[in-house]
Amino acid sequence: MMIPCFDVDIDSSSMTTNNSISEEMVAQAIANVVKSARYQGKSLEDLIAEVLQDDPILDSVQRQWLSKIVTQAWNMSSQFSMHS
Repeated sequence: MMIPCFDVDIDSSSMTTNNSISEEMVAQAIANVVKSARYQGKSLEDLIAEVLQDDPILDSVQRQWLSKIVTQAWNMSSQFSMHS
């Protein structure tokens, strides 16, 4: 199962001078994936399993790195929701 894609508006403020996606856009995409997984009742373990699945775009080292970032985002979002 692949992580769902999100329809994200990309405007000129999201792009860097060399037309690549900004760090803020990547952070927002990760936050949206975490939010969607929580909404769907998935656990962090479910989400990490999806991130670690073989992928034609990311190699295993990149998937491991992304799983750590997703874990951090998951933990941060749970702290934020507890204080809201």
